[in-house]
Amino acid sequence: MNGGNSRTAIDRPPRIALLIDADNSPAAKIDHILNELSTFGETSIRRAYGNWKKQGLRGWEEVLHEHAIRPMQQFDYSKGKNASDMAMVIDALDILYSDRPEAFGIVSSDADFTPLVMYLRAKGTAVYGFGEQKTPEPFVNACSRFLFLDKLGVDAAGGSTDGDGGRDDGAAAPLRIPTAKLKQDAKLVTLLRNAVEAAKGENGWARVGAVGQQINNQASFDPRNYGYATITKLLKATELFQLDKEGTSEVSVRDIRQARSAPKG
Repeated sequence: MNGGNSRTAIDRPPRIALLIDADNSPAAKIDHILNELSTFGETSIRRAYGNWKKQGLRGWEEVLHEHAIRPMQQFDYSKGKNASDMAMVIDALDILYSDRPEAFGIVSSDADFTPLVMYLRAKGTAVYGFGEQKTPEPFVNACSRFLFLDKLGVDAAGGSTDGDGGRDDGAAAPLRIPTAKLKQDAKLVTLLRNAVEAAKGENGWARVGAVGQQINNQASFDPRNYGYATITKLLKATELFQLDKEGTSEVSVRDIRQARSAPKG
Protein backbone atom coordinates (compact mmCIF):
# COMPACT_ATOMS: atom_id res chain seq x y z
CA MET A 1 0.00 0.00 0.00
CA ASN A 2 3.01 2.26 0.41
CA GLY A 3 4.04 1.99 -3.21
CA GLY A 4 3.50 5.74 -3.68
CA ASN A 5 5.63 6.39 -0.64
CA SER A 6 8.91 5.22 -2.13
CA ARG A 7 12.00 6.63 -0.48
CA THR A 8 15.67 5.92 0.04
CA ALA A 9 17.15 5.19 3.43
CA ILE A 10 18.85 8.60 3.51
CA ASP A 11 15.58 10.54 3.09
CA ARG A 12 14.05 9.83 6.49
CA PRO A 13 13.55 6.99 8.95
CA PRO A 14 10.36 4.89 8.83
CA ARG A 15 7.40 6.76 10.33
CA ILE A 16 5.42 5.20 13.15
CA ALA A 17 1.95 6.14 14.39
CA LEU A 18 1.57 5.45 18.11
CA LEU A 19 -2.03 4.97 19.28
CA ILE A 20 -2.63 4.43 23.00
CA ASP A 21 -5.72 2.95 24.61
CA ALA A 22 -5.21 4.93 27.82
CA ASP A 23 -8.07 3.13 29.57
CA ASN A 24 -6.21 -0.18 29.31
CA SER A 25 -2.55 0.82 29.47
CA PRO A 26 -0.08 1.85 32.21
CA ALA A 27 1.26 5.39 31.89
CA ALA A 28 4.39 4.47 33.84
CA LYS A 29 5.73 2.45 30.88
CA ILE A 30 5.60 5.19 28.24
CA ASP A 31 9.39 5.70 28.33
CA HIS A 32 9.93 2.02 27.52
CA ILE A 33 7.36 2.16 24.73
CA LEU A 34 8.91 5.19 23.03
CA ASN A 35 12.41 3.79 23.48
CA GLU A 36 11.37 0.53 21.87
CA LEU A 37 9.71 2.25 18.91
CA SER A 38 12.77 4.46 18.38
CA THR A 39 14.68 1.35 17.29
CA PHE A 40 12.25 0.89 14.39
CA GLY A 41 11.83 4.49 13.23
CA GLU A 42 10.47 7.91 14.13
CA THR A 43 7.25 8.05 16.15
CA SER A 44 5.86 11.07 14.34
CA ILE A 45 2.21 10.58 15.36
CA ARG A 46 1.39 10.13 19.07
CA ARG A 47 -2.17 9.95 20.35
CA ALA A 48 -3.77 8.69 23.54
CA TYR A 49 -7.51 7.95 23.72
CA GLY A 50 -9.79 8.11 26.72
CA ASN A 51 -12.34 10.09 28.70
CA TRP A 52 -9.96 12.53 30.35
CA LYS A 53 -12.58 13.49 32.93
CA LYS A 54 -12.02 10.14 34.62
CA GLN A 55 -9.86 10.01 37.73
CA GLY A 56 -8.26 6.80 36.51
CA LEU A 57 -6.49 8.63 33.67
CA ARG A 58 -4.71 11.16 35.87
CA GLY A 59 -1.50 9.15 35.52
CA TRP A 60 -1.57 9.66 31.76
CA GLU A 61 -2.28 13.39 32.01
CA GLU A 62 1.06 13.88 33.73
CA VAL A 63 3.07 12.40 30.85
CA LEU A 64 1.15 13.65 27.80
CA HIS A 65 2.88 17.02 27.47
CA GLU A 66 6.28 15.66 28.46
CA HIS A 67 6.24 13.17 25.59
CA ALA A 68 4.28 15.25 23.07
CA ILE A 69 1.34 12.84 23.07
CA ARG A 70 -1.91 14.32 21.82
CA PRO A 71 -4.87 13.53 24.11
CA MET A 72 -7.96 12.46 22.19
CA GLN A 73 -11.09 13.10 24.25
CA GLN A 74 -13.84 10.52 23.95
CA PHE A 75 -16.90 10.67 26.17
CA ASP A 76 -18.60 7.49 27.37
CA TYR A 77 -21.84 7.67 25.43
CA SER A 78 -23.14 4.40 26.86
CA LYS A 79 -22.57 2.88 30.28
CA GLY A 80 -20.32 -0.16 30.15
CA LYS A 81 -19.20 0.61 26.58
CA ASN A 82 -15.80 2.02 25.67
CA ALA A 83 -16.24 4.57 22.89
CA SER A 84 -12.50 5.23 22.93
CA ASP A 85 -11.89 1.88 21.20
CA MET A 86 -14.07 2.84 18.26
CA ALA A 87 -12.50 6.29 17.99
CA MET A 88 -9.04 4.73 17.99
CA VAL A 89 -9.96 2.29 15.21
CA ILE A 90 -11.43 5.07 13.06
CA ASP A 91 -8.34 7.23 13.53
CA ALA A 92 -6.04 4.30 12.72
CA LEU A 93 -7.75 3.79 9.36
CA ASP A 94 -7.70 7.52 8.64
CA ILE A 95 -3.98 7.69 9.43
CA LEU A 96 -3.32 4.58 7.35
CA TYR A 97 -4.70 6.15 4.19
CA SER A 98 -3.91 9.82 4.77
CA ASP A 99 -0.46 9.77 6.40
CA ARG A 100 0.65 6.33 5.24
CA PRO A 101 3.10 5.49 8.02
CA GLU A 102 5.35 2.46 7.66
CA ALA A 103 4.27 1.09 11.05
CA PHE A 104 1.85 1.46 13.95
CA GLY A 105 2.39 1.12 17.66
CA ILE A 106 -0.76 -0.08 19.42
CA VAL A 107 -0.78 0.15 23.21
CA SER A 108 -3.61 -1.87 24.74
CA SER A 109 -4.43 -5.15 26.45
CA ASP A 110 -7.81 -5.37 24.74
CA ALA A 111 -8.40 -8.19 22.23
CA ASP A 112 -11.02 -6.04 20.47
CA PHE A 113 -8.17 -4.48 18.50
CA THR A 114 -7.20 -7.81 16.90
CA PRO A 115 -9.21 -7.22 13.67
CA LEU A 116 -7.63 -3.77 13.35
CA VAL A 117 -4.13 -5.17 13.70
CA MET A 118 -4.83 -7.88 11.15
CA TYR A 119 -6.18 -5.30 8.70
CA LEU A 120 -3.18 -2.98 9.13
CA ARG A 121 -0.74 -5.82 8.55
CA ALA A 122 -2.66 -6.98 5.49
CA LYS A 123 -2.17 -3.48 4.08
CA GLY A 124 1.59 -3.78 4.44
CA THR A 125 2.31 -1.96 7.70
CA ALA A 126 4.14 -3.43 10.66
CA VAL A 127 2.30 -3.33 14.00
CA TYR A 128 4.19 -3.27 17.30
CA GLY A 129 1.93 -4.12 20.20
CA PHE A 130 2.35 -3.27 23.88
CA GLY A 131 0.19 -4.56 26.70
CA GLU A 132 0.04 -6.43 29.97
CA GLN A 133 0.54 -10.13 30.56
CA LYS A 134 -3.25 -10.61 30.57
CA THR A 135 -3.47 -9.58 26.90
CA PRO A 136 -5.37 -12.29 24.98
CA GLU A 137 -3.25 -14.46 22.71
CA PRO A 138 -5.08 -13.61 19.43
CA PHE A 139 -4.13 -9.93 19.82
CA VAL A 140 -0.54 -10.81 20.74
CA ASN A 141 -0.12 -13.15 17.77
CA ALA A 142 -1.67 -10.70 15.32
CA CYS A 143 1.09 -8.14 15.93
CA SER A 144 4.42 -8.09 14.13
CA ARG A 145 5.96 -8.02 17.59
CA PHE A 146 4.35 -7.76 21.01
CA LEU A 147 6.02 -6.73 24.25
CA PHE A 148 4.50 -7.35 27.66
CA LEU A 149 4.88 -4.10 29.57
CA ASP A 150 4.78 -5.72 32.97
CA LYS A 151 7.87 -7.69 31.94
CA LEU A 152 9.94 -4.54 31.62
CA GLY A 153 12.15 -3.83 34.63
CA VAL A 154 14.60 -1.21 35.76
CA ASP A 155 17.38 -0.43 33.30
CA ALA A 156 20.66 -2.10 34.00
CA ALA A 157 24.08 -0.66 33.33
CA GLY A 158 25.75 -1.22 30.02
CA GLY A 159 24.56 -3.01 26.90
CA SER A 160 25.73 -5.36 24.22
CA THR A 161 24.61 -7.20 21.14
CA ASP A 162 24.58 -10.95 20.70
CA GLY A 163 24.67 -11.17 16.94
CA ASP A 164 20.97 -12.02 16.78
CA GLY A 165 19.60 -8.65 15.78
CA GLY A 166 18.39 -8.06 19.32
CA ARG A 167 19.63 -5.64 21.96
CA ASP A 168 20.84 -6.30 25.47
CA ASP A 169 20.07 -2.75 26.58
CA GLY A 170 19.02 -3.37 30.16
CA ALA A 171 15.31 -3.54 29.38
CA ALA A 172 15.03 -7.20 30.36
CA ALA A 173 12.45 -8.47 32.78
CA PRO A 174 13.43 -8.39 36.45
CA LEU A 175 12.57 -12.09 36.86
CA ARG A 176 13.73 -14.60 34.30
CA ILE A 177 11.70 -17.72 33.68
CA PRO A 178 13.90 -20.57 34.96
CA THR A 179 15.27 -23.33 32.73
CA ALA A 180 12.94 -26.02 34.08
CA LYS A 181 9.87 -23.96 33.26
CA LEU A 182 11.19 -23.03 29.81
CA LYS A 183 11.63 -26.72 29.00
CA GLN A 184 8.04 -27.39 30.04
CA ASP A 185 6.73 -24.77 27.62
CA ALA A 186 6.02 -27.10 24.69
CA LYS A 187 4.97 -24.26 22.40
CA LEU A 188 8.19 -22.32 23.00
CA VAL A 189 10.41 -25.39 22.64
CA THR A 190 8.75 -26.36 19.36
CA LEU A 191 9.04 -22.80 18.04
CA LEU A 192 12.76 -22.58 18.85
CA ARG A 193 13.63 -26.05 17.57
CA ASN A 194 11.74 -25.58 14.31
CA ALA A 195 13.39 -22.20 13.72
CA VAL A 196 16.88 -23.60 14.36
CA GLU A 197 16.15 -26.53 12.06
CA ALA A 198 14.89 -24.25 9.28
CA ALA A 199 17.85 -21.86 9.55
CA LYS A 200 20.69 -24.38 9.82
CA GLY A 201 23.30 -24.76 7.13
CA GLU A 202 24.99 -27.85 5.70
CA ASN A 203 27.23 -28.08 8.75
CA GLY A 204 24.23 -28.35 11.06
CA TRP A 205 24.73 -24.91 12.63
CA ALA A 206 22.38 -21.93 12.28
CA ARG A 207 23.25 -18.27 12.70
CA VAL A 208 21.23 -16.92 15.60
CA GLY A 209 20.22 -13.91 13.52
CA ALA A 210 18.68 -16.24 10.93
CA VAL A 211 16.91 -18.14 13.70
CA GLY A 212 15.38 -14.90 14.96
CA GLN A 213 14.22 -14.05 11.44
CA GLN A 214 12.57 -17.45 11.09
CA ILE A 215 10.70 -16.94 14.35
CA ASN A 216 9.57 -13.42 13.47
CA ASN A 217 8.21 -14.71 10.16
CA GLN A 218 5.80 -17.04 11.92
CA ALA A 219 5.05 -15.58 15.34
CA SER A 220 4.89 -12.41 17.41
CA PHE A 221 7.94 -13.07 19.57
CA ASP A 222 10.19 -11.17 21.95
CA PRO A 223 12.64 -12.95 24.30
CA ARG A 224 12.09 -10.24 26.90
CA ASN A 225 8.64 -11.66 27.48
CA TYR A 226 10.47 -14.62 29.02
CA GLY A 227 12.86 -12.40 30.96
CA TYR A 228 15.85 -12.56 28.58
CA ALA A 229 17.29 -9.56 26.79
CA THR A 230 18.18 -11.41 23.58
CA ILE A 231 17.24 -14.60 21.81
CA THR A 232 20.80 -15.86 22.32
CA LYS A 233 20.36 -15.68 26.08
CA LEU A 234 16.98 -17.39 25.83
CA LEU A 235 18.37 -20.22 23.70
CA LYS A 236 21.17 -20.75 26.18
CA ALA A 237 18.80 -20.67 29.15
CA THR A 238 16.71 -23.54 27.77
CA GLU A 239 19.78 -25.82 27.86
CA LEU A 240 18.35 -27.45 24.74
CA PHE A 241 20.85 -25.92 22.33
CA GLN A 242 24.59 -25.66 21.87
CA LEU A 243 26.10 -22.26 21.07
CA ASP A 244 29.27 -21.51 19.14
CA LYS A 245 31.19 -18.21 18.99
CA GLU A 246 28.97 -16.84 21.74
CA GLY A 247 29.45 -13.14 22.45
CA THR A 248 30.38 -12.37 18.84
CA SER A 249 28.41 -11.21 15.81
CA GLU A 250 28.83 -14.72 14.34
CA VAL A 251 27.17 -16.62 17.18
CA SER A 252 25.60 -19.86 15.93
CA VAL A 253 23.35 -22.48 17.44
CA ARG A 254 22.32 -26.10 16.94
CA ASP A 255 19.96 -28.51 18.64
CA ILE A 256 21.87 -30.22 21.44
CA ARG A 257 20.43 -33.54 20.26
CA GLN A 258 22.62 -33.18 17.17
CA ALA A 259 25.73 -32.08 19.04
CA ARG A 260 27.38 -35.51 19.04
CA SER A 261 26.64 -36.41 15.44
CA ALA A 262 26.78 -33.10 13.57
CA PRO A 263 30.18 -31.64 12.51
CA LYS A 264 31.25 -28.34 14.02
CA GLY A 265 31.60 -25.53 11.51
